[in-house]
Amino acid sequence: MSDNNRGNKYPESQVNRLEITPDKRYLAAAGNPHIRLFDVNSTSPQPVMSYDSHTNNVMAVGFQCDGKWMYSGSEDGTVKIWDLRAPGCQREYESRAAVNTVVLHPNQTELISGDQNGNIRVWDLTANSCSCELVPEVDTAVRSLTVMWDGSLVVAANNKGTCYVWRLLRGTQTMTNFEPLHKLQAHDGYILKCLLSPEFCEPQRYLATASSDSTVKIWNVDGFTLEKTLVGHQRWVWDCVFSVDGAYLITASSDTTARLWSMSTGEDIRVYQGHHKATVCCALHDGAETTAA
Repeated sequence: MSDNNRGNKYPESQVNRLEITPDKRYLAAAGNPHIRLFDVNSTSPQPVMSYDSHTNNVMAVGFQCDGKWMYSGSEDGTVKIWDLRAPGCQREYESRAAVNTVVLHPNQTELISGDQNGNIRVWDLTANSCSCELVPEVDTAVRSLTVMWDGSLVVAANNKGTCYVWRLLRGTQTMTNFEPLHKLQAHDGYILKCLLSPEFCEPQRYLATASSDSTVKIWNVDGFTLEKTLVGHQRWVWDCVFSVDGAYLITASSDTTARLWSMSTGEDIRVYQGHHKATVCCALHDGAETTAA
């Protein structure tokens, strides 16, 4: 990983989430209530586009695999879809509670959201409606969702340190069906991020859970046994992201640092410093070895 660093100011608010476009050209920064799109290779601090129709903190942002559109979820209770070539919102779905997390199914036709009231909803983009609702634990906020790269599993993490795991089954219709597979008591504190390992990590499959207990735990998806506990951060760990081959993990913490961990040893091999406030999100651009935090 290179030691190059560059700062971009986002003066209007905190940054809640970072995501890099599939072509690695742009970085989306989700704030309150805007989403700003920055050119990764530009030295200009100005965004190339701003997306402005949310009315509260934007907690989730991501991209369709071809980079044609972006999705977002906000504490204003909505999930939105945006055409990257135009500033306006193309579609809006009402969750009726603050949305904490949104992921796109690998089939590219379903969004899965989790909210503060403990609801998980599947939004069928073809039918343009909610096709499924789950409540794994009543009145317990769903903090983070992750889907396996092949669409076989989905994991939901909540404020009680619990991960719920479902096997995703395809019915005769296009709708995804959830089959309960496992309940994992991963941490005593909040789980702030859960993340399944990428395709090029195969045949190993891991689940990373980042927590308010200042640790990140790595679980083997085969049986959900604990592989490693990553210890080094001093405060809450808000976010984590795997390298494309699953060999490394980047984490972001309230202790103002981001860290690079070796998955083989469980040791931190680099600490990124320079922030003066909590580091709450991170994104990894593997191609140019650039970490955004």
